[in-house]
Amino acid sequence: MPTLPPERTASDQRESHRARELAESFGSDPQRYDRARPSYPAAMVDAIVAASPGLEIVDVGIGTGIAARQFRAAGCRVLGVEVDARMAEWARKHGFEVEVSAFESWDPAGRTFDAVISGQSWHWVHPLAGAAKAAEVLRPGGRLAVFWNSGQPPTELAQGFAAVYQRVVPDSLAARWAAGATTASSSPSIKASEGIQAADGFGDPEQWTFDWERTYTRDEWLDQLPTTGGHAQFSSATQEEVLAGVGAAIDAAGGSFPVQFTTTVLTALRN
Repeated sequence: MPTLPPERTASDQRESHRARELAESFGSDPQRYDRARPSYPAAMVDAIVAASPGLEIVDVGIGTGIAARQFRAAGCRVLGVEVDARMAEWARKHGFEVEVSAFESWDPAGRTFDAVISGQSWHWVHPLAGAAKAAEVLRPGGRLAVFWNSGQPPTELAQGFAAVYQRVVPDSLAARWAAGATTASSSPSIKASEGIQAADGFGDPEQWTFDWERTYTRDEWLDQLPTTGGHAQFSSATQEEVLAGVGAAIDAAGGSFPVQFTTTVLTALRN
């Protein structure tokens, strides 16, 4: 049986509440989110499907269905679990069945699945409670696969973006991200791995990576920025000032630029 998560401290609960609040902010503009957020490399989808025992999948944090559409195109039957009812409704418009719930407290009603996936969302799930829930709903030999895109603009342009955030919102999460102020221990895949190992029921986690590139125009980049966690709670005036500064930096660089993406998958098999 999966190990239950320990009782949370007051600090844990505050952090969990902040994370949930930020996670739920993305649904304020699901149309933009669906239009502007990047998808995932086809090779990743194929690898997860090939390494799973069947095609019945739960997508945790299905959002507007960006990853789910790719898995459906690969032949999977996808059920979404989504904490934000606005996001869930958008995914339903694309033909998905979606149940509105935090994954940790979701009731699977006795159903089991071949894979549990989560694209760009697992860091909003408690790593131990989420892994325990995944172990509960996966069939023996089923696969948990959680994944994130991370993108890097050219160095000079990234420095220009960081300068904008430092000037306009120096104490924000977005400014820290733009400056690269993260540590290995804060990586979502590290925390996911720790949760999987603590939950019981899984083999050793593996990490897969997929590298790819996308070119963004100025308008495309500015369209997706408000959908990122660092921007979601800016005031409209602050948002406009940041977008103006970032747009000016892109114009100075020629109006478009390549982004080098790495998609990282943290995955494990249910024993």
